[in-house]
Amino acid sequence: MTTVRRGTKVPARWLLACGLALLAGCSQEPLTAADPHADMPVPTRASHSSFSTSRASGVETPFRVELKAQVPAELNDVLAFYRTELGKRGWQEKPEGTMVAADRALLVFASPKGPGTLTLDRAKGETTVDLVQRNTEVAAKANFLPTAGQARLIFGYLRPNVASLIINDQTIEIAGGENHPQTLDLPPGTYRYELRAFGLLLRADTVTLAAGEAWDLSDDKKPSQIY
Repeated sequence: MTTVRRGTKVPARWLLACGLALLAGCSQEPLTAADPHADMPVPTRASHSSFSTSRASGVETPFRVELKAQVPAELNDVLAFYRTELGKRGWQEKPEGTMVAADRALLVFASPKGPGTLTLDRAKGETTVDLVQRNTEVAAKANFLPTAGQARLIFGYLRPNVASLIINDQTIEIAGGENHPQTLDLPPGTYRYELRAFGLLLRADTVTLAAGEAWDLSDDKKPSQIY
């Protein structure tokens, strides 16, 4: 124990050491869910959170829901929070695909509605959260589910002229005049593709597919995962 007499000057480095020791001894309260009944739990201490959904035309229930959040807490604390909260909601963690490191974690789940994934990363002193749940029943009704073991591409064309999709050494004609969504199932992998119309190249890009996913191809934006 150190005693400091009245009037004695204390070195700044001693004060700093004491401050650090006090901080180390302090512990923040455990993370809790802001809404314990929500399907996609958000920690009360989140500095930011947002939801996005994907829906099929004429279907109210989304076939994909995504939560993005930033939490000023250590990755291990956020990981423990989601394992607990998702477990309460019937999400079952699957060993295949799971990866946990000091600054990144990826967990794969079977949720009551369909496949789920949780990705955590460290950035600027916070843990970023990307939680996705896919609804298998709704996706099947919308014809978005690929053949088992494959991924599905969904593409259509709104302009009068017929367009072409060139991918995986094949050319597919896309009807024009109205939106005629067409689908193509492919094995998992990375594919380069081209969209052409009016004799012109509209877009050239690549898309990386994993089994069970569905992706939308458009001529005015990058490929987007919709299931």
